[in-house]
Amino acid sequence: MYIQKVLSNGIRVVAEKIPYVQSVSLGVWVANGSRCEKKSENGISHFIEHMLFKGTEKRTAEQIALEMDSVGGQLNAFTTRECTCFYAKTLGDYVENAVDILSDMIFCPELSQKNMELERSVVLEEISMYEDSPEDVVYDLFTETVWGDTPMGRTILGTPETLAAITPESMREYMRTHYTSQSIVIAAAGCFDEDFFELLEKYFGNRDIADNEVVFEPAEYKKGNASLKRDFEQVQLVAGFKGIDIYDESVYALLVFNNIFGSGMSSRLFQNIREKNGLAYSIGAGHSAYVGTGTFDISAATSVENAELVAELIVKEVKKIKREKISAEEIERSKKQLRGNYILSNESVGARMQSIGRTELLKKPLRTPDEVIQKIMEVDADAAADIIDRILDVSTLSVALAGPVDSPDKLFVI
Repeated sequence: MYIQKVLSNGIRVVAEKIPYVQSVSLGVWVANGSRCEKKSENGISHFIEHMLFKGTEKRTAEQIALEMDSVGGQLNAFTTRECTCFYAKTLGDYVENAVDILSDMIFCPELSQKNMELERSVVLEEISMYEDSPEDVVYDLFTETVWGDTPMGRTILGTPETLAAITPESMREYMRTHYTSQSIVIAAAGCFDEDFFELLEKYFGNRDIADNEVVFEPAEYKKGNASLKRDFEQVQLVAGFKGIDIYDESVYALLVFNNIFGSGMSSRLFQNIREKNGLAYSIGAGHSAYVGTGTFDISAATSVENAELVAELIVKEVKKIKREKISAEEIERSKKQLRGNYILSNESVGARMQSIGRTELLKKPLRTPDEVIQKIMEVDADAAADIIDRILDVSTLSVALAGPVDSPDKLFVI
């Protein structure tokens, strides 16, 4: 059973009590990511994520780490296009430690010039690391291609130029207008008692913060092809289509379809391109859903010599599933697999916290695990056929390549 509350200052809380575990996972979600940034401040959301670990008005960075380590806890964070999440996992006995530290980080960050210069160098190293990762390079190229020079199309990490312009003052002002009571959700799953909500009120609810709602910039998917010539050992391929947005209920049919088509070791793409032909180590498909937009992409990594053949085989699988759809037997097998995967993933308090936190943050229907499983099991052949036709729409096909290649124009001709 989920517990939903609103603190005195408007911050929403969603929690799931799991009495048979000894740990609790706690997350502070902020409806803010790179999609909320102006071009000149690209990367500030991710930079803030880093800086909040660098010390507060009463704790140094070392003290933050030691306080969590001393009780066997874990503390981390991540930034996406649409949200930032700071989360902790600890034994139920030490939940106040986690609440106190997270509150201190978010509301009382030091943001000193000295620490900012040090952490700016760390983020620049992170950018360099991503530039050396072929998978990350090609996905950044793909998103830039389909969303263009918009907040959705820009990198989450920012650029050396935009990062250089960020100051403690600009970061504080950004947090003031984006870390608001309407944009923050606290999520928890695991072992806690009724005192937990009093702790949240004490450490979060009494904070005087702005109450404006953060608005995501509209994102219009545009078809296009792009390539980036880089000295990689392999060619990185992405063939993507316009996908569904995060509120689309056909996501369950999409999961059933893609479980057969491109997700996992038993999928058609994996079996026919890697296992039967040995042409790629990495091959698969997946969807990324956002507010008002989304993508479905097929990705592979292969040698220059095999790139054309891999593209041909991917096209063959796309044409086949569009033409023949999927059988009732395949659908039933896929649903059983998804049901098992979902149940196994929900044995993690961290996964359950992330699920309810993201759901509440984006104001989606909050469903129990049984309700989610029911939605999966209700998918039939008609729903699967419909989502295949919607997703694999050739008119939205976009291609991105990175590596020792010249052009994607002769690949993925459907």
